[in-house]
Amino acid sequence: MQITTKAIVLSSLKYGDTSLIVKAFTESDGLKSYLLKGILTSKRGKLKAAYFLPLMQLEMVANHKNKGTLESIREVKVAAPYQTLHTDIVKNSMVLFLAEMLGNSIQEQEQDKGLFNYLEYALHWLDHNPTNPNFHLLFLLNLTKYLGFYPGTTFQNAPYFDLLEGSFTAVPTLNPLIEGETLVNFQKFLGINFDALQTVRIGKPQRQELLKKVILYFELHLHGFRKPKSLAVLNAVFE
Repeated sequence: MQITTKAIVLSSLKYGDTSLIVKAFTESDGLKSYLLKGILTSKRGKLKAAYFLPLMQLEMVANHKNKGTLESIREVKVAAPYQTLHTDIVKNSMVLFLAEMLGNSIQEQEQDKGLFNYLEYALHWLDHNPTNPNFHLLFLLNLTKYLGFYPGTTFQNAPYFDLLEGSFTAVPTLNPLIEGETLVNFQKFLGINFDALQTVRIGKPQRQELLKKVILYFELHLHGFRKPKSLAVLNAVFE
């Protein structure tokens, strides 16, 4: 079935010497994988490899067989040209990390307009605002709303957050916990929007410790989740 849809690129993997396999989150059908034959050698084709950089926002005409196999793309154009995401070294490192996190987290092969709209908005905000070293933390916590495990905010003044239960608790449990200074920093991100990030102050070691806990939170709640390889690069750019 031929379909026109917006899509956000999550990853592109070289296949053979001339082709790419692209994984994208589409507005029409959720997660899709496409085989782009000969794209790395074709100079006159409508499809260019540069369209399929991480988190590019595209509008494309695709053939969806919806049989769990690799789909194909007939036409593509950039839906939202970025000003800074692929040229600013810090933002680009963040993009690589977030693309990997999304690729490891989104598993639904069905339409999810709420999640798609959130990703569009968040990427537009990142592109059009000054770099904020805490953006990825808020992005990931807000992402959990759409994945089904946003932290419960009842008893938010309790001294522990149980990562497995996804809730605050007055007494320590045997599950992995957030506590102490990391818990104080964790609470700063709950219930805020991106514009409020400028008010959040966290040092680099504290940010890295909180990010470890957030990644563990994803690991505990998503079957088959893999830790991102790009984490070390992200940590290196925020000296």
